[in-house]
Amino acid sequence: MKYRNIYVAASSQHVGKTTSTLGLVSTFLQKRLNVGYCKPVGQKFLHLSDYFVDKDTLLFADLIHFDIRPEYHSPIVLPSSMVRSLIKEPQDMDFEQRIVRAKEYLNRVHDLTIFEGTGHPGVGSVAGLSNARVAKMLDAGVIMILEGGIGSTIDMFHMCTAVFREEGVPIIGVIINKVRPDKYDMVKDYLQFYLDRLGVPLLGMMPYDELLGYPLMRTVAKALKATVTMNEDKLDNRIENMLAGSLVDLKELKTVRNHLLIASNRTIDRAIKKVESFSSFKSVDDSPLCGIILTGEGDIDDMSKKYIEEHQLPLLRTNFDTYGVVLKISRIEVKINRSTPWKIRRAIDLINANVDLDRLLDSVSL
Repeated sequence: MKYRNIYVAASSQHVGKTTSTLGLVSTFLQKRLNVGYCKPVGQKFLHLSDYFVDKDTLLFADLIHFDIRPEYHSPIVLPSSMVRSLIKEPQDMDFEQRIVRAKEYLNRVHDLTIFEGTGHPGVGSVAGLSNARVAKMLDAGVIMILEGGIGSTIDMFHMCTAVFREEGVPIIGVIINKVRPDKYDMVKDYLQFYLDRLGVPLLGMMPYDELLGYPLMRTVAKALKATVTMNEDKLDNRIENMLAGSLVDLKELKTVRNHLLIASNRTIDRAIKKVESFSSFKSVDDSPLCGIILTGEGDIDDMSKKYIEEHQLPLLRTNFDTYGVVLKISRIEVKINRSTPWKIRRAIDLINANVDLDRLLDSVSL
């Protein structure tokens, strides 16, 4: 059976659902297909005029260049306050009618529509809107995104696809994301064998990519609840590495750019002098830093302030110590968004290089 609608689901948050959807939409556009996008059920939203619109919808509107019509591109947004009211005071919110109305409109104006799911397959069940239930309303075939591994990936596949089997929704393909490069061939061999036995196409496997894991200074500032004291307009700088002010390693400065310097008021001036000496020795004008986090209380000297201003580095202040900062940053879940155009380009490249789009198109009715 062929499908005009593709529903992209994932085993959990942060597995690569938006990354994969971005790549699919973009590569279909490159093939000159008239492809549409919809986030039927959203959780994280922004106000757009008098409507709530899921954040991912804004990202795709930029990519595909469509004018957002919330009733069709983001028909349902479920803030936590609404979810709580649905538990204690169930009511008919005409959810199914809204989703079907969006599907009918998008099917009229597009040859193919990709619907992006939310969270893990069970998300939305409290409102009768699990990913499986929504995919059934859309008459969609499902692409399941799973994180790379062997035993754990197979276990997760069975648990996550159970809700789709219960609704009679077909899995038309699987994409494995974040596969360790040193285990790529082994993982592919076993998963290919296993999925072939089930008759489920393995559409592709995407290796883990460090670039997609780089956070922004903005993300770090939010996670630390830090105060931005200089160059707030540079918070979209990306972080590729972290340096402790008391242990600035010149070897690291030689191999990586976009370092985040984390220092106390006692070590920051000395650390900046080291960085300046390195740049002078290498005869480079640009700073290898992307930003600075200052821990504890106290001020920095005028020479350090001059360096920060000259290189337009965002300076954040936090009450966490260096260890606490590093721990907080290590726990950040990094998402693709409108402020990370390099990640969008990389996601598209990964899909192009690693997913069998022609095989997927065999399942699509155009």
